[in-house]
Amino acid sequence: MKFKIRFNKSRGQPGRGSEEHVWRVFAGPKEFIVKNIVINVPCRGEKDCCSQDWNIVCEGEMTMDRETSTITIVA
Repeated sequence: MKFKIRFNKSRGQPGRGSEEHVWRVFAGPKEFIVKNIVINVPCRGEKDCCSQDWNIVCEGEMTMDRETSTITIVA
């Protein structure tokens, strides 16, 4: 699966996580807002097609540790 990772510019606002939830991870149509990410696969920068935003993009499989609010992406 392809993942897009972006800094959470609206963190701390209602529905956007706490001030510590600094990452937005997009997996297809789903968005996850988390405190930490671990990327164990090659990644690259990519401009979003519909805005001026840039993403870190990678492909792999995702696991989530809800206790630590950490997403890990592996091959």
